[in-house]
Amino acid sequence: MKILNALLGAAAAVSLFAASANAQTYPERTITMVVPFSAGGPTDTVARLVAESMSKDLGQQIIVENVGGAGGTLGAGRVAQADPDGYTLLLHHIGMATSATLYRKLAYDTLNAFEYVGLVTEVPMTIVARKDFEPTDLKGLIEHVKANKDTVTVANAGIGAASHLCGMMFMSAIETPLTTVPYKGTGPAMTDLLGGQVDIMCDQTTNTTKQIQGGTIKAYAVTSPQRLKIFPDLPTAEEAGLAGFQVGIWHGIYAPKGTPAEVTDRLSKSLQKALKDENVVARFGELGTEPSSEADATPAALKAKLESEITRWKPVIEAAGQYAD
Repeated sequence: MKILNALLGAAAAVSLFAASANAQTYPERTITMVVPFSAGGPTDTVARLVAESMSKDLGQQIIVENVGGAGGTLGAGRVAQADPDGYTLLLHHIGMATSATLYRKLAYDTLNAFEYVGLVTEVPMTIVARKDFEPTDLKGLIEHVKANKDTVTVANAGIGAASHLCGMMFMSAIETPLTTVPYKGTGPAMTDLLGGQVDIMCDQTTNTTKQIQGGTIKAYAVTSPQRLKIFPDLPTAEEAGLAGFQVGIWHGIYAPKGTPAEVTDRLSKSLQKALKDENVVARFGELGTEPSSEADATPAALKAKLESEITRWKPVIEAAGQYAD
């Protein structure tokens, strides 16, 4: 028995040494960053900007792979099952928190199936409508949808998508259920809004900025605490009459549970550097958002954010009674 215990102890020591050695030389090959939504969408845009800059710092390419479906849970589930070696990462948005309640049967434990790298950015939302929609301001919009609740349609990119969550909170805030029209991605939803097939949508500035600037959709408010530099004349939802209506779609990077701390720390440091990259800062600005601070681009900050957001959204989702399974 003593010999067996000695052998097991030696094997564990060798394994630990190997893991430590691998962590010290990390990364040695291409890294895959899974985005659990379709290519070209707002989360994909954020991921590709950050991945490009982090690749330069790490000396290895980060390839973005889109694994959409089931409100982001398919992609998240894939990363949860991946080898914990730092070569498969997940960039997810606020849906990481809301899926814990939206899906009553998940293939992974949201809080305990991942290691944390850091927060990337918190993107404001915009309340928008087809360009020929009658209301001219948010107060008028609320009055109009209340009076026409049986005919007004709200587009979203699918259950669990940022647009779905924001739309659900909007209906809760005005205490008026509306007909929701889910799509398989942000692109198709925006296409039908542009074409006038649906009336309103609540979506990230990373997806709506160019359309607002081009006048192809009508904007009523932003969901940030303050007005945005990119839209100085567009009021916040609170200014326009929706007290306390603030929704930010935050994004974070995760790794499979068991990924060595040396690896997640290396990734966190690389993320912090990427978020100071002049190109990333400029492109984020064009999209109506800003990079997370160095203090927020850390494992501890992301973990705390996820925990608090699960707590925040749980009663909202349960009150709406809208589940994905």
